[in-house]
Amino acid sequence: MTYRTTLDLLSKSKKFVPNYKCDIHKNLMVIIGGLGSDTSSYIAEILGFYKIPQLTYGSLDEEAFRKRKLSSLYFMAPKEDHQYIGIIQLLRHFRWTWIGIFAVDNNNGEYFLQKMQPLLSWNGICSSFTQRLPQIVHVEDVSELYDTVSSISTNLMNAKANAFLVYGESLTIMGLRTVTFVADPENKQTALLRKVWIMTSQIDFTLSGFQIMWDLQMFNGAISFTVHSRVVLGFKEFLQSINPYSGSRDGFLKEVWEQLFDCSFPKPELQEMSSRQCTGERKLADLPGPLFEMEMTGQSYSVYNAVYAVAHALHALLMFGFNKKKRMMAGERVFLNEKREATGGFDITSLITFPNRSFQRVRVGQLDPSAPKGKELFIDEGLIVWHPAFNQVLPISQCNDHCPPGSWKKGVEGKQFCCYDCVPCPEGKFSNQNDMDDCFECSEDKYPNKEKKECIMKLVVFLTLEETLGISLASTALCFFFLTSWVLGTFIKHRNTPIVKANNHALTYTLLVSLLLCFLSSFFFLSQPGQVTCLLRQSIFGITFSVAISSVLAKTITVVVAFMATKPGSPMRKWVGKRLAFSIVLSCSLFQGCICALWLLTSPPFPELDMHSEAKEMILQCNEGSASFFYCVLGYMGILALASFLVAFLARKLPDSFNEAKFITFSMLAFCSVWVSFFPAYLSTRGKAMVAVEVFSILSSSAALVGCIFLPKRFIIVFRPELNHREQLIKRN
Repeated sequence: MTYRTTLDLLSKSKKFVPNYKCDIHKNLMVIIGGLGSDTSSYIAEILGFYKIPQLTYGSLDEEAFRKRKLSSLYFMAPKEDHQYIGIIQLLRHFRWTWIGIFAVDNNNGEYFLQKMQPLLSWNGICSSFTQRLPQIVHVEDVSELYDTVSSISTNLMNAKANAFLVYGESLTIMGLRTVTFVADPENKQTALLRKVWIMTSQIDFTLSGFQIMWDLQMFNGAISFTVHSRVVLGFKEFLQSINPYSGSRDGFLKEVWEQLFDCSFPKPELQEMSSRQCTGERKLADLPGPLFEMEMTGQSYSVYNAVYAVAHALHALLMFGFNKKKRMMAGERVFLNEKREATGGFDITSLITFPNRSFQRVRVGQLDPSAPKGKELFIDEGLIVWHPAFNQVLPISQCNDHCPPGSWKKGVEGKQFCCYDCVPCPEGKFSNQNDMDDCFECSEDKYPNKEKKECIMKLVVFLTLEETLGISLASTALCFFFLTSWVLGTFIKHRNTPIVKANNHALTYTLLVSLLLCFLSSFFFLSQPGQVTCLLRQSIFGITFSVAISSVLAKTITVVVAFMATKPGSPMRKWVGKRLAFSIVLSCSLFQGCICALWLLTSPPFPELDMHSEAKEMILQCNEGSASFFYCVLGYMGILALASFLVAFLARKLPDSFNEAKFITFSMLAFCSVWVSFFPAYLSTRGKAMVAVEVFSILSSSAALVGCIFLPKRFIIVFRPELNHREQLIKRN
């Protein structure tokens, strides 16, 4: 029929005479028409031979026409592909990730699905179903009709998706409404249908024929992409003034009137019929929206612009001022690009239905393809009136309920990626939004709260004198400091007694003073780590302990040399005296001092925040700078302690009256035991515990020296003074 009608237009004769030009006064300049792609393509196939342009007003798939090389087509509506961008952005705007798709079952519908499905996947959107809508249903085939209605109605009524994307043509709504009527004649289920319909620009909300008494309540709140339009002044008044009896119009208006008002005009050639006769009293404004809209739709606006485009083109041709790039229509410019396509955008409209079968379109946004990427769609949610079943709350269309903050979406095997399980965030991670694809780690200075919904600032902690552990260690250090001071005072007071003289009281004083400093050095570890404390604490500890251990070594060697010098003619006599002892102490201490100085000059310790050892705390600690130097200091002390232990162990059988070797052996054994156990304990702890281990090792090893070497002697000095005589010591020996 399309081919025949087109040829009739070209023949311009009462008879059908193809390929003959019978009337030179009626030249066909252009055809405006073809809402559907099939109609437009059929017309273009014939017009192309005659070089007669066709201005289509539907938003069609231009690529399909390009492949068929139909060069006579001009597109007055924007390119259909632009709608795909808008649909994706609309779905993402409302976070509708689980949708149903209805597409007309033809080449255009297939092209639409081929284009849309990858875009949906790339943007995290899945389809609950994809339903093809047949263009033609053969009523005589009952089984086919039943299967079609059953399939469509099942997806309509039972789909979990609350958002339906519909791609079709002008009659699509009529088909969908018919299916719902067949499946639910009493309109019980349809009235409860909670769906948001997203329509493309080709679809009209129209009903006709036997559907006149139905309504469009199920489409309330539908969102449509429509060709951009403006209000045309005088158009509504023109419609209101139309009367089938006014003017000598052709029969088209009377046929429309008969269909719209269900009446008939008298015809002389027919006998008088009993049906209601048409009068001029009824107005188009009296009709409900599904039958006749009083506003100019986007498609009608495209027709309007097409008429003016032809008029301007003919005028320019006559005036020899042809310009193919732009035309002025209805107060705004319409641009056609080099592909003969209009370059405008789309309006986003929302449908509001009323119980009296009327409806109103409300413009709620726009789609501007020329806008920056990602900003093409603008929509004002406040203008949208959702279906009453949603209670004016933003509809949700997702396969799952929201995964709340504190959890993440984990895919379910065998299902689409939009369907997932909500899994709590693992330890150390958080999520602060709904439907997070993964949980994230907090910044180094924060940690997740108990619900794992947000990050909390970590507390800065360090071993201080204000907590129980710090108070205990500090109290112990002070106790040992005063005990050592008491011992030192006792030895100074009784410096002329044999038991003090016999053990080189100068070395004894040096050892006791160094032990006092060892106890005090622990307070560097119990104070807040800073630039100065970190720089000094290991060095002072290392040097004072080296002085103490080298003093013990000097005492032991002095005892051995003294006994060796008692033999007649012994060459060791020249080494007896204070010079040997102080040489040992000075050289051993200076060597440790050189190690510490080199450490401080090359890679000194510094304060740092350890943000990883504890989940909820930042540990303020001293970074030793160079671990090698740190272990060199400890290793050197270990060498001195081992040397002292070996020398004392070999000299343990010398006469008791002049011999400290046994006490030194026990003290060095205790000292070495403490520091041997220190290394695994130190390496296996972090933060405050690490500092506490080192302080405990300092205190216990220092206390071992005081207790094993000096407390027995002090016991004799204070509690057994009768034994502190030379004669008594010789007698004991």
